[in-house]
Amino acid sequence: MTNYVIGVDYGTESGRVLLVDAVNGKLIASAVIPYAHHVITEGDERIPYTLPSGAAIQDPQDYVDVLTQGIPQVLHKTTITKSQIIGIGFDFTSSTILPVDACYEPLCFQSEFTKNHHAYVKLWKHQLSLPIKDELYTIAQQQNARWFRQLGSTISEEWAIPKIIETFRAAPEIYDAAAHFIEAGDWIVGQLTQNFTKNNCALGFKTCWTEEDGFPSDYFSQVDALLGQTIEQKLTAPVKKIGDCAGTLTADWATRLGLSAGIAVATCIIDAHAGVIGAGVHESGTLLMVMGTSTCHLMVHEELHEIEGISGVVKDSIIPGLYGYEAGQPAVGDLFASFVQTFAPQNTHEQLEKRAATLKPGESGLMALDWHNGTRSILSFLRRIPLPQGT
Repeated sequence: MTNYVIGVDYGTESGRVLLVDAVNGKLIASAVIPYAHHVITEGDERIPYTLPSGAAIQDPQDYVDVLTQGIPQVLHKTTITKSQIIGIGFDFTSSTILPVDACYEPLCFQSEFTKNHHAYVKLWKHQLSLPIKDELYTIAQQQNARWFRQLGSTISEEWAIPKIIETFRAAPEIYDAAAHFIEAGDWIVGQLTQNFTKNNCALGFKTCWTEEDGFPSDYFSQVDALLGQTIEQKLTAPVKKIGDCAGTLTADWATRLGLSAGIAVATCIIDAHAGVIGAGVHESGTLLMVMGTSTCHLMVHEELHEIEGISGVVKDSIIPGLYGYEAGQPAVGDLFASFVQTFAPQNTHEQLEKRAATLKPGESGLMALDWHNGTRSILSFLRRIPLPQGT
């Protein structure tokens, strides 16, 4: 009997559910479930509160709907029985951070917090923590600790810690009510297994954590004494490496999804990093560019090197036994979509693509330095270099 696995890819705008042959990786069926609430930003008329410019939040109910709608859809397209499905795995945008109570219920589900945007998921491209990021960088540069050097000697507003500190300062009632701040991917895995863990991929690349030293307690205390006393207990959970089994599917969720209870649920991985595995990369020294809403440049290597300007290096974060390196740009698909919608609404994307295909690389003479969803290396690195006076 052939065995199959389900993979769920949580992106910025939708979730994609795949049913795959567990032996040869052949795609059997798929379904795409757009998020009902999409990305919630300033001026969204559907929300009962004012959202500041630069915020990008989501409703975690959308992530649950991807499972309850997408998995039954995929199963309905095939004759495969649930007894043939042996596991389920996830990848997720990151850092996509969510405050939850002691029972791991999102605070935005609670009536007293439904109008407070800090109680919702802060998406990776949430930008309100940008000034905090600059402050955090200055302190980290002074300490020059291992975790900072392994993050490319930089800090991004996309990462978890700036977003959590934003909540700590702007919405202390949410910070105090949050028993945990958890990556949305880990939250989904915990829901299905009732075993809440943290994946080493998001911890290492997005949460100032190293396997050798854990969280930087001295650093948090230097940022703020009260923060230093409280933040680690809100971040701490058993750590699972990529490829580990995080737990097994509960009977309740098995019934909801039409699957068998007790099947393996894999530890979550960052979405772009999962693309490295999906592309068949397995050898040290191989680099892959994963293009989507943003773009990540990812490489696996047997050696550890501390490289300024990248977005981090974490062992066992993509392929066991190898270091994963990350860099990239925060806006690619978003830039194309913005251009088409704003500057060329009378043309279809297909028409623009045909016209662009007639040009040779660089023929137009246009060079763009982006600031759309923020920025990553190399610009994030150059921002720290003082410019000559008068520039």
